[in-house]
Amino acid sequence: MKKDIHPDYHEITVIMTDGTEFKTRSTMGASGATLRLDIDPKTHPAWTGQRRLLDTGGQVAKFNKRYANLGLKSE
Repeated sequence: MKKDIHPDYHEITVIMTDGTEFKTRSTMGASGATLRLDIDPKTHPAWTGQRRLLDTGGQVAKFNKRYANLGLKSE
């Protein structure tokens, strides 16, 4: 392998959204850097199985109004 072409691999601290933290090794930042997560496996719907429908600007209502008369009947 060529020398001096690989980034520095050092220890950083990762802080989860709930405040818990752990140490890991990364090439991000400098040694002792902190990475604060906005989304993590404890809160993201992809991992928790909980879905939240965010209606931005009435888009869901607009969709429901537009396609309400498609002939689909709920039983």
